[in-house]
Amino acid sequence: MQLSTDFPARCGTRLVGRRAECAVLDRLVGAVRSGEGRSLVVHGEPGAGKTALLDHLAKQAADCRVVSVVGVQSEMELAFAGLHQLCVPMLDRVEALPAPQGDALRTAFGLCPGAAPDRFLLGVAVLGLLSEAAGEQPLICLVDDAQWLDQASAQVLAFVARRLVAEPVGVVFGVRPGCTELAGLPELAVGGLPEQDARALLDSVLTGPLDARVRDQIVAEAHGNPLALLEWPRALPVAELAGGFAMPGALPPSDNVEEGFRRQAEQLPVRTRLLLLLAAAEPTGDPALVWRAAGALGVGAEAAGPAVAADLIRLGARVRFRHPLVRSAAYRSASVPERREVHRALAEATDARLDPDRRAWHRAQAAEGPAEEIAVELERSAGRAQARGGQAAAAAFCERAALLTPDPADRARRALAAAQAMYGAGARDAALNLLALAEAGPQDELDAARVCLLRGQMAFASGRSADGPPLLLEAAGRFEAVDARLARETYLDALSVAMFVGRLADRVGMTEVAKAARATPSAQRGTSASHLLLDGLAELIADGPAAGTPVVRRALRAFRDARLPCTRDEQLRWLFVAVRAAHEIWDDGAWQDLADRQVRLARDEGALSVLPLALSQRVFVHLHAGEQAAAGSLVAELTAIREATGHPLPSYGAMSLACWQGRGQDAARLVETAVEEATAHGEGIGLSLAHHSASVLCNGLGRFEEALASAERAAAYPEELGHSHWSLVELIEAAVRSGQPARAQAALERLTVSTGSARTPWALGVEARCRALLCDGVGDDEAERRYRESIAHLSATSARAELARSHLLYGEWLRRQRRRADARVQLRTAHGMTEAMGMAAFAARARRELRATGETARKRAAATRPELTPQEAQIARLAREGLSNPEIGTRLFLSPRTVQYHLGKVFSKLDITSRGQLRGVLPAGPDEAAER
Repeated sequence: MQLSTDFPARCGTRLVGRRAECAVLDRLVGAVRSGEGRSLVVHGEPGAGKTALLDHLAKQAADCRVVSVVGVQSEMELAFAGLHQLCVPMLDRVEALPAPQGDALRTAFGLCPGAAPDRFLLGVAVLGLLSEAAGEQPLICLVDDAQWLDQASAQVLAFVARRLVAEPVGVVFGVRPGCTELAGLPELAVGGLPEQDARALLDSVLTGPLDARVRDQIVAEAHGNPLALLEWPRALPVAELAGGFAMPGALPPSDNVEEGFRRQAEQLPVRTRLLLLLAAAEPTGDPALVWRAAGALGVGAEAAGPAVAADLIRLGARVRFRHPLVRSAAYRSASVPERREVHRALAEATDARLDPDRRAWHRAQAAEGPAEEIAVELERSAGRAQARGGQAAAAAFCERAALLTPDPADRARRALAAAQAMYGAGARDAALNLLALAEAGPQDELDAARVCLLRGQMAFASGRSADGPPLLLEAAGRFEAVDARLARETYLDALSVAMFVGRLADRVGMTEVAKAARATPSAQRGTSASHLLLDGLAELIADGPAAGTPVVRRALRAFRDARLPCTRDEQLRWLFVAVRAAHEIWDDGAWQDLADRQVRLARDEGALSVLPLALSQRVFVHLHAGEQAAAGSLVAELTAIREATGHPLPSYGAMSLACWQGRGQDAARLVETAVEEATAHGEGIGLSLAHHSASVLCNGLGRFEEALASAERAAAYPEELGHSHWSLVELIEAAVRSGQPARAQAALERLTVSTGSARTPWALGVEARCRALLCDGVGDDEAERRYRESIAHLSATSARAELARSHLLYGEWLRRQRRRADARVQLRTAHGMTEAMGMAAFAARARRELRATGETARKRAAATRPELTPQEAQIARLAREGLSNPEIGTRLFLSPRTVQYHLGKVFSKLDITSRGQLRGVLPAGPDEAAER
């Protein structure tokens, strides 16, 4: 990777044409000077003039700090190589970042040991670092040949470019077409020059007369490619240019300017070509290293003369090529033995202590065949890359190590490690090829199980979710004979995946996994929290709530109280399953505690791959508690994650929030989208949740027949934990209101199997309300007793939404009993609670019932202040909770400077001057509303 702070023009020529393109770049610099963040992808074919435009940008930004990086193809395998070069001049500002961000940067750059940082946490850290560096002087970051950045650097820089808002930072990429990492960023396409500009550029480099026919031919065949226009006069003899004797076949093809550079290099002396090859194979541009290697090959300083005279290379503080295609031509034109020779020399010249990974890579490129010593060295490099979070680099080292391994069994083992690293880097096809290589060699039972495990994980992650459970179940069975701990973990993995697949399983579902896990020998069963969780869920699913609930309860206690061994890694891995188990056994205390812990742990560890799932689960806890504003805050955070990462995330939280709020058409649209997403991803859990949410929406709106249909679809698969039981509650209300008590009674019988085993206040409160609904014809006293029992139980829980609905149903029943005064008491309570919670449809239902008793309930007056944007509202809520700007920025993937920018707009709209005033002007949550 080449680093420069002045980004000099490579050819010494003036920029011809490109007025429109220059205007775009000039506007970008102007915006950065005024304090606005900007990003741009300048893309075009090789030789189109991208680098010349970046040169122009650097000159226009003379009053800014300009830092640049040039991607080098041979360095694509070194983790964070590009990012390191960009950030080196600013590392003195790392101390200003929040501790998790600073630690992530230091770990990624190998400056300190630590767990591999999440790439999105690293992205926030780099964003903060650039923002800090721009505090004194506007900052322009130029990234040329971005298609050759290492994957880790490309992902982080693309992330940063998407989050620039109010910091005086510009990030501009020069790239060839087809770089998917930068998709979605603002673009500037660089095509061929118009004919008039093409002729002017060609004339600017001619040193003598040119036959008119040759000029016309060059201009026509160059198709406006500036590099072709500049290089072709060098490639043709002077006599042919002047006399017009050049034939079409003598001209380099316009789509391969590299060929012209190759021809120039071929005319150089042998030792000069060898020096060019050395420089091309050594990506750091370190002249001392190049000359040490050259000396080992018997190449002296005089060999550089012809290459410098031909302006192919410059040897100064850094070794620089006139154009990246010169480097490519020098390397590609060499024979395989020549490449091995220079890599061997470079490996010997590279300090094994200071740069072991680059030395290992050179040794691997120099190897003529299998070499165990080099394979071992590559394994060590892979481990270092993995520790820094460079999955793609680790995968490349592992793959090369496998290919250089002489022993078939060791080769299979290393191929499996390479496949795992490739899978972690997102290269699924390469991972599958390496898995095939692993399976082709001799395997013991442990490695065979690991292959099966990886295939199952890849199937689930790739959208073929239904293929995951059977493969994971097979892997767990194989592990049983060799590693009981791995067998248990894999059974829990299989159960977790089966939970997602749910009703869409076509071969192996939750019941099959549960029965297999339950059948494991008792000697294999441990006492850890995760092992208890597996035992409890297996019993719960295979034998029913009566058998499984006590064991699940013990597992949840272990996760909550740490009475049994439960590491942070174990919690990060299994809390999703534990949270689902908590609401399956109607334990809302454990549900709330564990969901909150999962979010906090994901934030503390910077585990942003886990955070979206944790936030989604926390949304449902807030909805359960009637905390609509808090749920909305997390939904907004999930939206920020989706925008920042560019990864599609299911919109289940937004859908459920809209349904509980009764937002009619908007909610229905989100339900439809969720059904489509769940079907496409093979997530039966998403289908269940979508139908359940639709039943809540329709019950709130009083569309009971629609609610009944949705609830029956949601509850049709009892093995789908949690959502099935919740949907039975909606089904019972909808069926009773639709005049179909038999269907409600059947649902109640199913529900009480679960609530009767749980016997928690939440379970008993919901069951009592459902029984009250079915008391028509049984007696008024029984119905009233059940409603009061429901309210009493739910009042002892966090289930405020359910409590409000019990008041509403009780009030409706009292009104039908013509007890208007008593009905008003319940209906006022229901209306006040649902209105404060934002449950608009249920609040409207309570108002209608109150009107029927002769009383009018008024809606709360709407705010008259200017409306905050969703992002402003989210930032204001987090500031109201006491979070600092850096903490808010970390949550929303923004720089602290951008957070302050949005807070300024919030203060202006709300007519306040400090954060302390936010509590008085923002809508209160339900708990605060109750206190007032």
